[in-house]
Amino acid sequence: MSIVELRQYTLRPGARETLIELFEREFVTGQQAVGITVGGRFRDLDDPNRFVWLRAFPDMARRRRSLEAFYGGPVWQEHRDAANATMTDSDDVLLLRGPGFTPGPGAAEVLATVCHPPGATAFDVYAARHLGPGHALHRTEHAENDFPRLPVRTGEDVRVWFGPAQPPPWPTRILRLEPVTA
Repeated sequence: MSIVELRQYTLRPGARETLIELFEREFVTGQQAVGITVGGRFRDLDDPNRFVWLRAFPDMARRRRSLEAFYGGPVWQEHRDAANATMTDSDDVLLLRGPGFTPGPGAAEVLATVCHPPGATAFDVYAARHLGPGHALHRTEHAENDFPRLPVRTGEDVRVWFGPAQPPPWPTRILRLEPVTA
């Protein structure tokens, strides 16, 4: 299992395609060069001003080193102003433990479920009945964020998975996502 960030950016009206083009051209390879695995990148089908993406790290120590290298490195330094100009909020980030997720070729729509279950036992019963290995189940990583320059949401316990499933009986948000293709 990897350390995974589920990042949801709120963008200025009309700026999503600008960010996606910059992201695909510069930030995917720029992050990969410092050891970050860039996973799925998505347009939120229910919010034209939202960009959702995932990135993964082998562990928390390598997360910190990779983020230091990327955000202190030449790719981010050259393009950060252009990227930041598209965003109104980049702090909606869940720090998770799981397999990561990249949609299969030709996927037109992906469902991502963010669930706040009341406890591990109740969720495990639900998951055994409704989720399989293809759902790429993730759980909150409760380790302290050791790269505070990039905030993460804290104080909540979530489960996140990808693909259709019967909705759980707990507070849940389902994201309808369109994969970005390079």
